[in-house]
Amino acid sequence: MSTTPASVSIHVPGAPALEELLIATDSMSWREKSLAGVAEKMLWRDEASGASIALIRFSKGASIPKPHSHASNQFMFCLSGKYEYTMTGVTLLPGSFYCNPKGNVHGPTLAHEETVVVEIYDGPHYPQTPDWYTDEKDAH
Repeated sequence: MSTTPASVSIHVPGAPALEELLIATDSMSWREKSLAGVAEKMLWRDEASGASIALIRFSKGASIPKPHSHASNQFMFCLSGKYEYTMTGVTLLPGSFYCNPKGNVHGPTLAHEETVVVEIYDGPHYPQTPDWYTDEKDAH
């Protein structure tokens, strides 16, 4: 199976041009981020707005170490595992949907077991790159 995304341009008169996209995520490689135990498969990104959709994998014991906020709305759907926001006890389990509004301070977090989530941002991820990332691209 090809790892190249398949796309088809679609244009409806009077509507913005869109492309259909089909990705075989099982054949994609995980890209390790500069924060230990965190990896991603970027599924879609709009460079102009910063909006994105990605699969994020947290190894057991991985964490976002500090409270932080985002520059846009964050949405997560947990596919597998157990991922906790430790200050509040909010815990994502398989089938959980999490919505974090722009500017809301949350975290730190802890993956109690290997966890995979679908993570969606409707704009840029952070107002500035968090100090736990040593690679700028990890914050986008």
